[in-house]
Amino acid sequence: MGREGYGIDPLVVASLARQITEVVHRGHEICIVVGGGNIFRGLAASAEGMDRATGDYMGMLATVLNALALQDGLEREGSFTRVMSAITMQQIAEPYIRRRAIRHMEKGRVVIFAAGTGNPFFTTDTTAALRALEIDADCVMKATRVDGVYDKDPHKFDDAKKFDHLTYLDVLSKGLKVMDSTAISLCMDNKLPIVVFNMEVEGNIARAVAGDPVGTRVEA
Repeated sequence: MGREGYGIDPLVVASLARQITEVVHRGHEICIVVGGGNIFRGLAASAEGMDRATGDYMGMLATVLNALALQDGLEREGSFTRVMSAITMQQIAEPYIRRRAIRHMEKGRVVIFAAGTGNPFFTTDTTAALRALEIDADCVMKATRVDGVYDKDPHKFDDAKKFDHLTYLDVLSKGLKVMDSTAISLCMDNKLPIVVFNMEVEGNIARAVAGDPVGTRVEA
């Protein structure tokens, strides 16, 4: 959504697509889990009285809009892509099938996972951890609007401390807002590293993939 606060900013999509394509052209296999908070937040709607499951399903549909926008941006940059949805909608996306997703990646395609897990009450954080484990990913990279994990909100507190490295137990015991506890537990149980970095800094995606010291790394 960029700085608009709502919807899809074509300039942001183009920037992300350019950076992701650069990484793919270097020979890396990339899959992406997209959220839908720029369009609809199920949890926020639930707080206003909407049925939680209904709100979550609406949020899942919002992720499909973002996935299609990102697919268009990536293909404009010359990447080959596939959108795979956990909710069946055959006219616009493939159904999520694990082996098919892996095969797409082996062929150099960027796979975009939409519609979360297909179940209410599960966040896109959990989706990212789950899909990463299913396709045997080397790492989960959480792209955010801050340059790592802090002990408190750096936008509100000048004395917020940034962590370069954390353990999974650090995140859970300190209640740090990296990913939700279900996602952290999945990664911890399967020793899957997490890198949290600022996606608004040009080139950070390539740096994170290359293993350069960017953002915060969470591991055992």
